[in-house]
Amino acid sequence: MEPTESAAPESRLRLRRRAGAWRGSRWTGRADGRTGAQPRPAVPAAVTDAHAALPLAVRPVPGLAGGDTDTERHVSWPALPAAVVAAAGFLLGAAFYRAYIGHHALFPGGTVGWSLALLTGIIVGHLVMLGRARWWGGTGSGAALTLAVLLLYGWVPAGLVSLTVVVLVGIARRHRWRQGVLHGAVDILGIGAGALLLGAFGRVPSVEEPWRPDTWTLATAPQVVLVAGAYLAVSRGLLWYLHAPRGGGVPTVARSALVRQGLVALALLGIAPLLCVVADAQPILLPLFAIPLVALDSTLWMARARAEEQLRDPLTGLPNRQWLQERIWTALDDAERIGARAALMLIDLDRFRSVNDTLGHLAGDRLLLQIADRLRLALPRGAEAARLGGDEFAVLLPVADSTTSATRVARGLVAALSSPLDLDGLTLVLEASAGVAVFPDHALDAEGLLRRADVAMYQAKRDRTGVEVYESKRDSNTPDRLGLLGDLRRALDAQEVQLHYQPKVRFDGQVAGLEALVRWVHPERGKVPPDEFIAIAESSGLMPHLTEYVLETALGQVAKWRAQGLRVPVAVNVSPRDVHTPGFAGSVAARLARHGVPAGALQLEITEHVLLEDPQRAADTLAGLTGHGVKMSLDDFGTGYSSLVHLRRLPVSELKIDRSFVARLAVDTEDAEIVRCTVDLAHSLGLLVVAEGVEDDETWERLRDLGCDAVQGWLVAAAMPPEEATAWLLARGSRGWQRPPAALPAAE
Repeated sequence: MEPTESAAPESRLRLRRRAGAWRGSRWTGRADGRTGAQPRPAVPAAVTDAHAALPLAVRPVPGLAGGDTDTERHVSWPALPAAVVAAAGFLLGAAFYRAYIGHHALFPGGTVGWSLALLTGIIVGHLVMLGRARWWGGTGSGAALTLAVLLLYGWVPAGLVSLTVVVLVGIARRHRWRQGVLHGAVDILGIGAGALLLGAFGRVPSVEEPWRPDTWTLATAPQVVLVAGAYLAVSRGLLWYLHAPRGGGVPTVARSALVRQGLVALALLGIAPLLCVVADAQPILLPLFAIPLVALDSTLWMARARAEEQLRDPLTGLPNRQWLQERIWTALDDAERIGARAALMLIDLDRFRSVNDTLGHLAGDRLLLQIADRLRLALPRGAEAARLGGDEFAVLLPVADSTTSATRVARGLVAALSSPLDLDGLTLVLEASAGVAVFPDHALDAEGLLRRADVAMYQAKRDRTGVEVYESKRDSNTPDRLGLLGDLRRALDAQEVQLHYQPKVRFDGQVAGLEALVRWVHPERGKVPPDEFIAIAESSGLMPHLTEYVLETALGQVAKWRAQGLRVPVAVNVSPRDVHTPGFAGSVAARLARHGVPAGALQLEITEHVLLEDPQRAADTLAGLTGHGVKMSLDDFGTGYSSLVHLRRLPVSELKIDRSFVARLAVDTEDAEIVRCTVDLAHSLGLLVVAEGVEDDETWERLRDLGCDAVQGWLVAAAMPPEEATAWLLARGSRGWQRPPAALPAAE
C-alpha cells in the first residue's frame, strides 16, 4: 500500500479558495446532545421578515439527517452582531428621547391604534402557530405591517411594531431569544434607513402629523418604492451578511428558491400602501388584512419548503446529494481556514439488490429506513449523514484528526450497519462497504473528494475488506493513469508487452513448471511496475484484452518449447473478471486446440476473490476449465478471507503460499507455524504446495523440512525473457536445477 498523496502546497490552497479565506465573524454552534443532529446546509433563503428570518445556513430542518427542530446554532455575539444591536439600541433610545422631549405620542390611539394592535397580535399568533421550524425560516407579514406604519406614522411607531413582534414571539420561542434580539436590531436599522430616506424627501411623519395617503400623488410612488427598498436592503443585507457563509456565493439549489420567495415578498410589500389607505380611511377594517397577509405568508413558507425538499431524500429524511455537495464545500473551507483535515465516507450495502429481488421493493424501502435510523444513531459527534440514492449513503466528518481516525469511524459505522436487521420476524444481515477520502491528502474540492471516496468504496466492495482508504495507485481515472491506460491499450495492440518466465523447481531439482509474468517497458516512462498497470487494466475493463494477450503469447511459447522437446507446464494468472466473463472456459479450450498444446501443459492461477462477486458463475467457469483438463492453482493463499471455505469449493490442484509468509520464515516463528499448518492442510486435501519469494538458502532448507513440494524465487532464477528462459531450460536438461556448491550445506 503506497502512501497517500501529499497535501498541496499551502500557497496553492490559498489561491484556490482565496474568496473563502477571509471569514470574519461567524456564528458558532452549540453541541447537540443527541447523536446525529446536524445543521442545515449553507443554502440561503430569501427571508422576508426581520422579526422571524434566519437563513438556512444556520437552521435545522425537521427530519433532515436527524436534525431536531430544537437544535440550532446560537449566536456567539462576535463584534459585528454586538455592534448591530448597540447601534439599534442607540437609535431607538435617541428616538424615544426625542419623542419624549417633543411631547410626541409613541403610537396612535383610538380605533387606529387598537386595530393595528389587533392585526399585530393576529400576525404574532400566526407566526407562533406555524411552528418552531416554520415561522423562523422567513415570513413577510410582519415586514408589510412594519413598512405601512413607517410610511404612515414614522419610524418610532414602526419600531414599536417590530419590537412587539420580537418580544411576543420571543416569549413563545424562549430558546431563540438571541436571534430574536439580533433580528429586531437589524429591523430597527432597516426602519431607520427608510426613515432617513423619507426625511431626504422632506417627509417626517409622526403620530400627530401622519403622511396621509390622500396627499399622495403619482410622484409619491417612486418615494414609497425607494423607502421600501432601503428598508429591505439594509435589513436583509445585514441578515445575509451575518449568517451566510463567506466566499461561497449563492448555492445553485438556492437560486430558484430566492426568485420564488422574492416574488412573494414583493406581493407582501405591495400591501403596505393599501394598509396605509385603510388605516387612514376605515381603520376598523385593518384586522381583515390578516387574511391576505397570512395567505401570502403561507405561500412564502411553502416556497421555502419546496426548496428544502430539493435537499432531502423523500424516503429516509436524510439530506441528499445536492445538500452534500454544498455542505462539503463549506466543510472544506472551514478545514482549510483552521488548518485541519476533513473526511468523507461513502457507504454501500452489499447484496441489497438481492433483497429487492427476493422480498420486493417495499421491503427494501423498509430496510433502508432501518439503515438510515441506525446510521443516525451511530454517527459520532459532529458527523453528518446523507443518502445519495439506492443503497448508497455518505458521512461527512467536517473535522478529522487523521486518516487513521477517519478510518476508525468508518469501521464503526460499517460494523453498526452490518449487525442483524429484523423485518417482520425475518432476520437479515446486510454487510456494508465504505470508502474514505480525506482533505487535503486526497482531494482539494468537493467533486474530487466524492469521486475518490467512491473509488475507495468500490475497492472495499470488490475486495470485501469492509473499509478502504483512497489510494492513487488503485484509481484508474486520474489524468496520469488515464494516459497510461491509453498507452497500455496501444502497447497490447502493437504487441509491445512482453512475457517473462520464472521457474518453479522441486527439491530434487526437477523443474515443476514456469509462471508467465507480464512486463511492460513504456517508451517514455521506462519499466512500469506490473502492479500498477494490471490494477489499471482491472478497473478499466481492459483486463480481458490483457488476459487474452497473455494466454495467446504464453501458449505460443509453450508450443515452441514442446517443439524443442521441452515439456514443461506454464502457469498464467487470470483475474476474477476473466473468470466471470461468459464463455471464458470455451475460449481457453479453443486457444489450446489452435496452438496444439495439451490442456495439462497449461495452469491457470486464480485467487479467492473469484468467488466473492458471483460464486455460481465462477464455480461454473472453473468446472468448465477443469473439465477441459486445465489445471488450477490457488495463488496468494492466506491473504484473502474465509480461505478454508474457498479452498474447499475451488477445484484446484496446487496451492501457492504468498511471499509475505515466506519472506520471514527463517526469523519469525509465527510465519513458520502458518506455513507448516498450510502445508499440512494442503497435503491432507491432496494438493501440491509451492512457496513464492524464496530468496535465500536458509528459507529453502526450512521449506524442505516443512514438507513443501516446490519453490519459486530469486534463489532459483529471476523472471527471464523467452530466449533466456529457453537457454536456462536447455542448460538444465534432464538433471534439473542444482543449487550452487557455495549454497550447499557443509558436509559433516
